[in-house]
Amino acid sequence: MNSHTQLRSHALRRRTTHAAVAVATAALALGALAPSAGAASGAARPDTIQQRLNAMVSPDHVPGALASVRDQAGHTRTYAAGIGDLATGAKTPRDGEVRIGSVTKTFTATVVLQLVGEGKIRLDDPVETYLPNLLRGQGIDGHHVTVRQLLQHTSGLPDYENDVTDDILQRRYLSPRDTLDIALRHEAVFAPGTSWGYSNTNYLVAGMIVEKVTGRPLAGEVDKRIIKKTGLRHTYLPAPAETTLRGPHPHGYHKNGPNGPLRDVTEIDPSAAWAAGAMISTSSDLTRFFSELMKEGHLLNGPELAQMRTTVPTGAPGYDYGLGIMRTQLSCHKTLWWHNGSIPGYGTWSAATSDGRAASVTMTADPTGPADLQPAEDAVDAALCG
Repeated sequence: MNSHTQLRSHALRRRTTHAAVAVATAALALGALAPSAGAASGAARPDTIQQRLNAMVSPDHVPGALASVRDQAGHTRTYAAGIGDLATGAKTPRDGEVRIGSVTKTFTATVVLQLVGEGKIRLDDPVETYLPNLLRGQGIDGHHVTVRQLLQHTSGLPDYENDVTDDILQRRYLSPRDTLDIALRHEAVFAPGTSWGYSNTNYLVAGMIVEKVTGRPLAGEVDKRIIKKTGLRHTYLPAPAETTLRGPHPHGYHKNGPNGPLRDVTEIDPSAAWAAGAMISTSSDLTRFFSELMKEGHLLNGPELAQMRTTVPTGAPGYDYGLGIMRTQLSCHKTLWWHNGSIPGYGTWSAATSDGRAASVTMTADPTGPADLQPAEDAVDAALCG
C-alpha cells in the first residue's frame, strides 16, 4: 500500500518496449534468486533469470528479493537472492512470506466478482444499496458511486494512503471504519465515472461490502473462496493488530527518502491497508493465484472474468485498469494481466498471461522513487517472454 503511488507513477512512465527489453537484461535483478530443486544444477548452464537478479541486489538499496515463474503446465521455479536479514547476514529464504501491498486488491476484486456471480452483489448498484449512509463527504455520496467504480478506480473517492503511513510504521491499529473516516476528511477528486484515479479507499469500501453481504470477515471469505480453493499454502490476510509474519520470511526495509539508511520495518501494523493492501503471500502462491485466475471456471466463471478484464484507460498509454487487475503488453506482444503493490518493507509485481503462465517478483525494500520498481516489471516481462 504505502509507496504504491510511486509504483503507479513508475508504471505509468514506463519506457518504450525496446528500452524495457534493454533494462530487462539486468532487471530480473530484484532477487538474485537461487534456483529451486527443479532448476538447473550447479554443473549446468547458469540460469539467465538468476544472473539478472544477482546483478540487481545490493545491501544498501535492495538487500534481497524473491521470485517465482510458473509455466502453462503448472511447473514452478522459485528463486531467492541477496540478504534476508541485514542484522545477521542470513540469506533470503527461498519462497519466503512477504507483504504484497496492493496485489491484495486482485484478491478482493476476485471475491467481489464471485459474489456477483452468485447474485449477491450487482456491479452497477450504488454503494448505498449495501452500506446505507456510509459514504458522505465533500462531493461524496454513496448514492452516486457504484461497486464497479470502486473496483476500477473511477469513483473519485479520495485516497488515504499518505495519512496512515506513520500509523502503519508505528504499529497503530486502525479499523476499516477508522481508516474510511480519515479518507472522508478529503473532498472528492472528481465526479464518479468521469475520470480514473487510483485510490485505496475504493478497496476499503469494497471489503466492507463483502463483509456486509456475507456476514463474515473478509479474511474468512478470502480464505474460503481463494486460498483453500486454489491450494495456496502461505497466503493470508493478517488478523487485526497482527504485526509479524507467520512463516519463514526475509526482513523488509524502508528508507526515509532515496538517500536515507535502510531501517528494518518487518514488523508493522498493516491494518489501515486491509482490503487494499494488507495481505501476506509467497512468490509461488502468487503465481498459482494469478495463473488460476486467468483460467475460466477456476476462480471466476466466464461472465465475471470478462468483467474483470473489461478495462478503462488510466491516462498512461499502454496501461488500462479492469476490476482489480491491470492490462498492458509484454515486449513479445502478449497481453499481460497484473498488479503491483508496495507497503513499508516490500515491493511486489505479480502477473499472468491469458494462457496461465505467471511470474511474481518481490524486493525486500519498498520503492522510494519511480524507477525503483522498473526492474520488477522488466523481470516479469523477461520471465514471460523468455
